[in-house]
Amino acid sequence: MTEFIPHVINGEETGSVSGARFATVDPWVRQPWAEVAQGCAEDAGRAVAAARLAFDEGPWPRMELEKRGALLRGLADLIIANAADLATADTTDMGKPIMEGLENDVPHAALAFRFSADHASLATADALPTDAVHHAYTRFEPAGVAAAITPWNFPLMLAAWTVAPALAWGNTVVLKPAGESPASAAMLARLALQAGFPPGVLNVVQGDGPAVGAALTSDPRVNRIAFAGEPGTGRAVSAAAAASLAPVHADLGGNGASVVFADADLRGAVDWSVRAIFSNSGQACLAGSRLFVQRPVYSEFVDRFRAAAEELRIGDPKVPDTEFGPQASEEHYLKVRSYVAAIGPQGGTIVTGGLGDRPWVVRPTIVADAPPDAPIATEEICGPVAVVHPFDTEEQAVTAANGTRYVRNAIVYTENLSRAHRVSAALRAGTVWVNCVSVRGLRAPFGGAGDPGVGRGAGTFGRDFFTEPKTVVMAIRPSG
Repeated sequence: MTEFIPHVINGEETGSVSGARFATVDPWVRQPWAEVAQGCAEDAGRAVAAARLAFDEGPWPRMELEKRGALLRGLADLIIANAADLATADTTDMGKPIMEGLENDVPHAALAFRFSADHASLATADALPTDAVHHAYTRFEPAGVAAAITPWNFPLMLAAWTVAPALAWGNTVVLKPAGESPASAAMLARLALQAGFPPGVLNVVQGDGPAVGAALTSDPRVNRIAFAGEPGTGRAVSAAAAASLAPVHADLGGNGASVVFADADLRGAVDWSVRAIFSNSGQACLAGSRLFVQRPVYSEFVDRFRAAAEELRIGDPKVPDTEFGPQASEEHYLKVRSYVAAIGPQGGTIVTGGLGDRPWVVRPTIVADAPPDAPIATEEICGPVAVVHPFDTEEQAVTAANGTRYVRNAIVYTENLSRAHRVSAALRAGTVWVNCVSVRGLRAPFGGAGDPGVGRGAGTFGRDFFTEPKTVVMAIRPSG
């Protein structure tokens, strides 16, 4: 191992106070490829202090919107210019197929900074009618220091989706990436400095949740906390933040439902279903992991779905034509493997897939005949496992799709416009896609209810979370 992935605190790349390091592992070869600064509470405190000073005394929150926007757009340009390095970092850290990073994650990360810059400069505030002698209006002022704790499955993109609106509205940020995927966060902070960001505006602290994450979420100098991860940790984050009453945006798990009606374009439904569950090797909170298919087309759909899954090219994620790679870590592989091993004993039949010939690989897996209450059908796996159920009526499909705690997203396939509207309204989900999947406009609210989290991000929802609205009431003096 020759590479070192540092913290970036107050504009400087640095190791940990203790000098401790840990290894980040390439999941395809299952070998360490770099050493990472192992953060502790003191390192988290250093980063918060830098962000606090940059907010309280630095130029960032007081900067003209156009100037701040120009720096954000400059960062977006640098993200695109360094696309190959950023995509390679995520691929080496967690096994994402390189073309997914190049074609999806990197462009969407750059777009997040461009959109946030534009949104902050173009968003409108409210003028509030009062009476003839007063005028009232609102200001949206930065909240302060934001802590962003991001997951391992989309390291760069999900960091950008959180960091960009926080910065655009004048906050300073401490970013803690997942320990499994630290590299692109350090690169992002490095590029921000190259773009001209003042020191302390974007800080990165490496390390694990119990040490660094707990220190950030309990620090009273932190004004906003954005967390993406699993529900149990989300509850711990919310409990820690309660001591200082810091608002928390929690973006947690998912176990999305796909509903395929008999009138659907089956070719399109199969293509989108493959993308919904098997992209990123199945490691997505927006995965369409529960499929409900109307009985007249059930057998044909399963046959087509199986054939499409078996055509995915499994291999080294650094090779451009690879479509499907390993699970991100040994820990996650063992979790997914335990669910696959339970198929049969707990009910269900593997139509295709199962464990791969190579360690840490779970092949694209389709399961039929699983009991509706089996863990494989009800819990978030965050792996390449799709469970397919038949249904007869629209009412049955809606009831079954809503039968989960993870009401983040749903997908509907139908050519009937009235049914599309009717079912979309009946489904419990933060987002419903109709005849498409994973199409996200940054103006639209993003998030889920229940176990998938609290709050929404993007557009005005991101503004409302990362700002403190202020009402200004002015007296109007009479003429003369």
